[in-house]
Amino acid sequence: TSWSNQTLVTEFILLGFRNLPELQPLLFLLFLAIYIVTVSGNLLIIALVVADRHLHTPMYFFLGNLSCLEPCYSSTVLPRLLASLLSGDRAISVRGCIVQFYFFCSLAATECYLLAAMSYDRYLAICKPLHYAALMSGRFILQLAAGSWILGSLACSTVVYLMFQLVFCGPNEIDHFFCDFTPIIKLSCSENSLVVLLDSILAFAFTLPPFLLTVVSYIFILVTILRMPSVSGRQKAFSTCSSHLIVVTIFYLTLMTVYMLPKTNQLRVFHLALSVSYTILTPLVNPLIYSLRNKEVKEALKKAASKYQVVVSSGNSSYIAHSTNK
Repeated sequence: TSWSNQTLVTEFILLGFRNLPELQPLLFLLFLAIYIVTVSGNLLIIALVVADRHLHTPMYFFLGNLSCLEPCYSSTVLPRLLASLLSGDRAISVRGCIVQFYFFCSLAATECYLLAAMSYDRYLAICKPLHYAALMSGRFILQLAAGSWILGSLACSTVVYLMFQLVFCGPNEIDHFFCDFTPIIKLSCSENSLVVLLDSILAFAFTLPPFLLTVVSYIFILVTILRMPSVSGRQKAFSTCSSHLIVVTIFYLTLMTVYMLPKTNQLRVFHLALSVSYTILTPLVNPLIYSLRNKEVKEALKKAASKYQVVVSSGNSSYIAHSTNK
């Protein structure tokens, strides 16, 4: 073979934000703050969904799953990016790079299915309210959630297995801040047409159905809302799905724009900005959207805050009484 006498590459260099050396400290602090808020915000939503019995509904069960996914999704990219910004070391092993791509890809696919399950839940709640409780049973909810995680993990497994069989013999620079499919494949010096074809087929097979289910669900939802006789009824129905609709729009719009735009040098900065949006900002925005726009989440947050104040004040009172007795 043509590559048999060449030196095999054992690590890649993630170029990332190499053109902004003076902004590296600022970017580190910004991404660190985003990571902390993303993890803490999503953990707070999980805690609220578990603790507040008013949130023990299918919609919030799926929201809890989404809030479990988002910190994991961020953690596939941000810790490695933060380390490189802090130390300047942009090297990552070939195996580590492919593993990073697997977790990024599988979690993105899982999010597609979870968002589709949430849109189907809203469709049943608004379009089939009389049958909602029977259709959205506890067993069916668990099947939808488990199916989302399982399908997501399977979505990229075959492609990643074939990627591990590829040979890399230079160059070894990836013009990105994380390991995505196309930049990795470009560096392969062995036959990769099969893995490229398989990736395209699986991308359509695993992402098109949940996307179409989401779109169709919202078409029916909007038609049903517009047919409602009262304005207050329309507002109430739309408010129950507006947060999810915003999240879905942001997720798919940025994802599709990144992968459909041509990869040219002129659009490099735009691609980088969009990649930051769907890998780093979307997991941050999701808990904010659901907590700020959702009345039930805000009420649960207020109750939790008031309980915390009562516990703290009673603790302080007992401490003061104990000190006085001394």
